[in-house]
Amino acid sequence: GLNRINMQKNLVIVESPAKAKTIEGYLGKDFIVKSSFGHVRDLPSKDISIDIEHDFKPNYVVPKDKKKLVQELKKLSDKAETVWLATDEDREGEAISWHLAEALEIPDDKIKRIVFHEITKPAILGAIEKPRHIDMDLVNAQQARRVLDRLVCYEMSPILWRKIKPSLSAGRVQSVAVRVIVEREQEIRAFDPKVSFRLIGDFINKDGKHIKAELDKKIAEWDDANALLAKTIGSSFEVSNVESKPAKKSPVAPFNTSTLQQEASRKMGYSVAQTMTLAQKLYESGKITYMRTDSVNLSDLALNDAENMIRNSYGEEYSKRRV
Repeated sequence: GLNRINMQKNLVIVESPAKAKTIEGYLGKDFIVKSSFGHVRDLPSKDISIDIEHDFKPNYVVPKDKKKLVQELKKLSDKAETVWLATDEDREGEAISWHLAEALEIPDDKIKRIVFHEITKPAILGAIEKPRHIDMDLVNAQQARRVLDRLVCYEMSPILWRKIKPSLSAGRVQSVAVRVIVEREQEIRAFDPKVSFRLIGDFINKDGKHIKAELDKKIAEWDDANALLAKTIGSSFEVSNVESKPAKKSPVAPFNTSTLQQEASRKMGYSVAQTMTLAQKLYESGKITYMRTDSVNLSDLALNDAENMIRNSYGEEYSKRRV
């Protein structure tokens, strides 16, 4: 009898402990939820660790500080009937799931891969209804990125140290970005600016009110601008017609990763790292949907919640549903 109780049928693995806690609360007693604390395998840092001669095969190892954790997870996964890999829904998350499957040697028929865009009870339970396989295309996209990072960094950096200065680094993204910046800077320096003049008048009406108006064309020459100015000073003007149009303001789209970072920087002065750390915490406590995304679609759950809230607080006529 004792043996049955210890046997946990379902093991769920996520990558962060905060998330594990939230999810365990939703799934109940038949599920044990554990965290992998990020990646469980990586390329060792001391050499390039990529077999360039044999199809660029990466040589992954479990880092020292992860060995104990991997052993524990392996014990649990061996005992479980089903292992649910519930890492994030981007290529990094897909890769972590694949690395877990490889490092823990989980047989294929025991693996169920699930993803959700927000950590809410309906989203988690919905994901369990629709498990899938590990998406190897996504995993390979991540591996290609990792291999490229290594090749560029390990092959290029020594050249930089020799030719330019020690301890500089080259990278898959940064080297290209530096080049773009340099090219733009050269264009800016080569640009020949043209000067033109705008005329802005400050008018006072009969009631002593100030009205500013701008001439609707620019004037190329300083002398012409000055002459026009001299001619008009002290003249009286009349308004020939006034047109007023209704303006329409649409709500902005929901954030994606980059608009979130831009607004946080503009309105709050946050760095990208700060923004992402805060977003991560909000996501893990179920307050926002997944923050690494290009999508501006909202889930039905979020739309329904917002709609009910607006109807109850402000009334039917304020609710206009958009997707």
